[in-house]
Amino acid sequence: MTNHGETTEPFENGDIAAGVSFDGQLTPDTPIALRTPAELADALPYLLGYRPEDSMVLVSLLDRGNFGGRARLGIPAGVEDWPAAARQIARGLVIGARRRGARPERIVAYVCQEPRPGETGRDVMLRLAPLAQLLRTECGSLDVPVIEALCVSDTRFWSYVCPVESCCPPEGSPMGMPGTSAMAAAATYAGIQVRGSLRELRARMQPWETSAALEQEVALDAAGMSLVPRILDDASRAEVAEETLDLAGRIIRRFAEAAPVSGIHPADVRDDALLGHDEAATLILGLQDRTTRDRAAAWMEGDEGAPALRLWRALARRCVGPYREHAAAPLTLAGWVAWSTGDDLEAREALAMALGADPHYLFAQLLHRACNEGLDPESIRRCLRQERDGLMPGEGPSSTGPNIPEQKTASQLPPGAPLPAQDTTEADPATPTRRKRRARATGPGDTASGKAAPGNTGPCAQRPQARNRRPPRSRPAPSGGGNPGRNREDG
Repeated sequence: MTNHGETTEPFENGDIAAGVSFDGQLTPDTPIALRTPAELADALPYLLGYRPEDSMVLVSLLDRGNFGGRARLGIPAGVEDWPAAARQIARGLVIGARRRGARPERIVAYVCQEPRPGETGRDVMLRLAPLAQLLRTECGSLDVPVIEALCVSDTRFWSYVCPVESCCPPEGSPMGMPGTSAMAAAATYAGIQVRGSLRELRARMQPWETSAALEQEVALDAAGMSLVPRILDDASRAEVAEETLDLAGRIIRRFAEAAPVSGIHPADVRDDALLGHDEAATLILGLQDRTTRDRAAAWMEGDEGAPALRLWRALARRCVGPYREHAAAPLTLAGWVAWSTGDDLEAREALAMALGADPHYLFAQLLHRACNEGLDPESIRRCLRQERDGLMPGEGPSSTGPNIPEQKTASQLPPGAPLPAQDTTEADPATPTRRKRRARATGPGDTASGKAAPGNTGPCAQRPQARNRRPPRSRPAPSGGGNPGRNREDG
């Protein structure tokens, strides 16, 4: 069955009692009947775990009416990019679900955007109508009909499918009070919380734009003048790695011992106060070495996991000014720790932000795909535990680091798979234009092309020895004390 723009049956005439599974967070024995566009609109934040903004969202329904996979993509600013974006999200959800053996039977589509200056919610609904139709067409081309398409804007919703004015009036219908629906009650009973908007989540990992940013940039300039030449020197690289890991370990313990505070923003402010500018600069520059970064990934669980995640967030906030691309390393570590500890939402956002900072960062690419594919991070954790048992950070140099998914080549990923469910782009279309690329120190194991060395395909494979690689090239540091030269390091 296809759905190339034909009018579909109004949803309230085809009741679907959806036993909501939420990927195991709610179980099929807590059935919730979603029969109207209003109930579907209210359910969206609980299906995703956050309130989407500037987003197109597809939610699949399986054979018994259970919710299946969900996919979100930022709405491109340019209308000319809408067809490609609609094709990407539709193929990502449908083909990815089929590969995992959960073929979608039907799909509910959402477009969510707040009004621009001078617009009303109805204006947004009319402006996004062609995008909603593209989503219906692309899903229909994959033989999965869109049974409802909704626009959510300015605390109201509209149906692009329902023609009944008493159900879906032209001026839109007001969204229900948060927390008052059957879905909200079931989610609360299951311990699920809506974590606010993606904008609020990303704000915890975005670079400072305060007066303190200039002081941090000066500290990064000074650290770069002393550290980058040492990282590029084979004789001193291991020593810098040990210094970086020892400092990171001390700060993680400092974060763990800090007095708790209430609220997300106050907690981030507390962490910022616990981390000095020079310390942050040393860690940011030191983590540009891939082997050092891989060893830092061993702080991923138990008593270390939460303070390590706080540190990686704090470092991402310190990648200010021309050092924004350096955020790829701490953001990838934040994504890895979040994924390892079961927080897929923050993991996807952190990894997407890492790819926004450096689209060629191979470690972030592979983790982002693995997280979106719903793979189990345990195999990576097991490898890292083995490495850590053999050598704790700060206890001496190591000729090899944990060979985490970065070592895999594209041919070893699931064949032909587009990025499916949940945030399949590397960054929101509203991400500012990236600054001019600056060279970054490469670590052992990088080849001249920036790709993983051939043959290193196992999760714990040995890295190639330094003598088999071309030494990284560097540009002389500017005499004025600016950011030293940075070589491409894809991962």
